Amino acid sequence: MLYEQIQSNKRRTIVLLVGFFILVAIVGAAVGYLLLGSLELGIIAAIVIGVIYTLIMISNSTSVVMAMNHGTEIKNADEEPELWHTVEDMSMVAQVPMPRVFIIQDDSPNAFATGNSPKNSAVAATTGLLKIMNRHELEGVIGHEISHIRNYDIRISTIALALTAAISLLVNLGSNWWFWGSGTNRRDNREGGSNGAQIFLLIFSIIIMVLAPLVATVVQLAISRNREYLADAGSVELTRNPEELISALSKLGSAKPMENVDPSSASLYISNPLKQKKHLFDTHPPIEERIARLQKM
Repeated sequence: MLYEQIQSNKRRTIVLLVGFFILVAIVGAAVGYLLLGSLELGIIAAIVIGVIYTLIMISNSTSVVMAMNHGTEIKNADEEPELWHTVEDMSMVAQVPMPRVFIIQDDSPNAFATGNSPKNSAVAATTGLLKIMNRHELEGVIGHEISHIRNYDIRISTIALALTAAISLLVNLGSNWWFWGSGTNRRDNREGGSNGAQIFLLIFSIIIMVLAPLVATVVQLAISRNREYLADAGSVELTRNPEELISALSKLGSAKPMENVDPSSASLYISNPLKQKKHLFDTHPPIEERIARLQKM
């Protein structure tokens, strides 16, 4: 059951990422038609913009993310022995380099991992997490974060974020198409396009402009939620005991919101640090559903 769930989650993530790239291309085609009267040029421009955005976001350092979340680095085991040794142990079991370790001064229990590869990764835990978790529960939480690192989840989330930003830029450009002149008319007249085809492509492009941001957000959040399930399963694989993470998630589910969390980093945490009411655009799956899946393992 454990390995089947891991493989299933990986397949879903691949499908979602492929769908994301297709969506970028479709939005590019719509914008290209509206501005230039060319579907092909729009697709090429969208791919270039998507690649540029991805490279820029991937280049952001771990230190910047930690600074945004007020993390203080621990340099050795003497500063926080239990956290340090738990990260060390889980890294050894997962066979990844030990990440840098950070502490966030916040009474709300939470943790997250960042870094675009295991070689430049980091794990952060709040002081609230260390206060309420016993060693076994802490292993479940850190195993979850180490699984994110091992699975390159941060890179995947970064790509999803970059593609969402690229779609937003394309939609902003396309929404001003009437200021750029009648590029569609010039192209269609030159190629002898029929009025019916022009009207269809125009309506199609406008619909894409309206729906694309919503679809992009839903796909991005679906990827985020899917990776949480995968990291939960990965934690069980490392600890060999689903009860550790089940107990930890039960405590996290009743925790209060964090005080100084950076909203753009909310999806990185093991549980939603903002604690807003549940809705379609949650960055995390419900704690109850995560626990139910773990109980089946």
